[in-house]
Amino acid sequence: MSRLRLLLNRLVTHLMDRMFGDWQADRVVPPTGQTVWLTVFAAATMAYLAVFAMALALATGRLAATWEADLAQAVTIRITAPDAQADAQVAAVLTLLGTTEGVETARALDADDQKALLAPWLGTDLPLDRLPLPRLVEVVQDGDLDVEGLRLRLVAEVPGAVLDDHGRWREPLVRAAGGLRTLGWSALALIAATLAAVVTLAAQSALSANAQIIRVLRLIGAQDAYVARAFTRRFTLRAAAGAAFGTVAGLVTIAFLPEAETAGGFLTGLGYRGVGWLMPVLIPFFAGLMAFFATRRAAFRALVRFE
Repeated sequence: MSRLRLLLNRLVTHLMDRMFGDWQADRVVPPTGQTVWLTVFAAATMAYLAVFAMALALATGRLAATWEADLAQAVTIRITAPDAQADAQVAAVLTLLGTTEGVETARALDADDQKALLAPWLGTDLPLDRLPLPRLVEVVQDGDLDVEGLRLRLVAEVPGAVLDDHGRWREPLVRAAGGLRTLGWSALALIAATLAAVVTLAAQSALSANAQIIRVLRLIGAQDAYVARAFTRRFTLRAAAGAAFGTVAGLVTIAFLPEAETAGGFLTGLGYRGVGWLMPVLIPFFAGLMAFFATRRAAFRALVRFE
């Protein structure tokens, strides 16, 4: 058992050395300086922005699904008729709906309901008795409603009634939310590319500043892979640490944003829900992985120029 444990330890050590090199090689990389702060600061800033970009993408996805579900489930019947006939036509529409398959509930909106609908645009002090507003009937369907068939029945039996399935409102809203979601994921991609560029520049700067040390190491037999792994390991850890700090700061900021139910706006609903809070945990790992490949590529390209 002890021999098996020893073999496993040697295997893990070998794999770590192959990937990250000898930990003593860190002395080749400057522990302080502008490249250190540049890498940590850039990673923290990009991770902070990534938290918000990811929250935007997830929030708009939820918003699009909510809009589509809510507007697709309900239809509205608008009744335009003289006051003397309005009540009779509303009653006829409700009777028709009572015999229509696929209608879960149907109710006529009263003056208070219409006032509440118009309040966000026209204010609360509305003289509805002076406005020629149509009568509205709200219909909630159970998913099996034949909208076109209902529309034809209304035309035949209640000529003053017009059915609105909210399609012309639903599609632009869902498209807009989908566009915002795409914008959020695109912003994440740009943030990742920016971080890779900054880490690459920082690694190239550190390699150039230590060109003499690298040449001496070569004279005493050090391989390019040894030097490259040293820089790769140090910059990967710096980027991951900075990204972890930025992610925590971003999540704390998101946690203190007001809830959508409290403020009643879309931007106040920006945040994470349920297991969505676990997604930002991946940001430091992706930042470290991106720094690993960016630094490794920059290191080998720079070492070629030192020949």
